[in-house]
Amino acid sequence: MQAVPEKPTTEELIACPQCDALYRVPSVPDGARLRCSRCHALLLAPRAGAVEAIVSLASGALALMVASIAFPFLHLGVAGLSAEASVIDTIRSYAVVSGLMAPLSVLLAALIVVLPAMRLGGLIYALGPLVAGRDPPRFATPVFRLAMNLRPWAMTEVFMIGVAVALVKIAALATVSFGPSFWTFIAVVLLVGAKDTMVCEKSLWRVLTRP
Repeated sequence: MQAVPEKPTTEELIACPQCDALYRVPSVPDGARLRCSRCHALLLAPRAGAVEAIVSLASGALALMVASIAFPFLHLGVAGLSAEASVIDTIRSYAVVSGLMAPLSVLLAALIVVLPAMRLGGLIYALGPLVAGRDPPRFATPVFRLAMNLRPWAMTEVFMIGVAVALVKIAALATVSFGPSFWTFIAVVLLVGAKDTMVCEKSLWRVLTRP
């Protein structure tokens, strides 16, 4: 990898996300890793079959996420009484409360379901046709950019961590059992994590924008 000479083309450049150093990058073989010579941040890490893997994992995660909404998430039992709740029930419980709790239901739905689903759907839309050997769809570039920008706001895994912390406290007060939705959400988190390990954003941009 060489430092940038004067007047390079935009397609030949890559900027370090940490120190903003610019480089002209040659063709990078699958499995190779390029790092910034100044701060050693990772710049490129293309993987063989990344597009196919990303689309497959995103499709599986999206299907499981849709299915998990309809099924019970937790079963609670205490003093001979029992109740079950789904993710939708949790969101509705905030929606029926007046005051600041009502807007919280919208935020909860967005961070747990809507934004993660939009991100997964965006990746499938932008990259899916490439798996079939076709050109990227018409709005592939803005949709892919949106999917990348949504990454910090898709908080399914944060939700599951919060559930785990809450269960530690609830377990001392009630009998807790997990519904189907709990396990599908676990699967979603694992699939999304596996997908993210396959994503090299710069490499995917090159695939989407090549003539």
